[in-house]
Amino acid sequence: MADNFLTRLLGRNRPPSEWVAQIFTAQQVLKGGIVRRQVADVHKYASLDLLVEEVKRREFHMVQTGNQYVILCHPGEFKVIC
Repeated sequence: MADNFLTRLLGRNRPPSEWVAQIFTAQQVLKGGIVRRQVADVHKYASLDLLVEEVKRREFHMVQTGNQYVILCHPGEFKVIC
């Protein structure tokens, strides 16, 4: 819940490209982990196109599940198991 509040707070005064860039400053990105953002927040503060462009530039993977975009922060193989 705090992450959602923080995302909204940080999104208010940033240009869309900066809002997308701040996603990739999370510690999980550096560790090859995952980050997620609510679909509504992406569309409110940036755009899906900007987010996809940055994910592709980094050679990461992104999926949508429910109301979340989930970014797998590594360029390795991605498999859906079930």
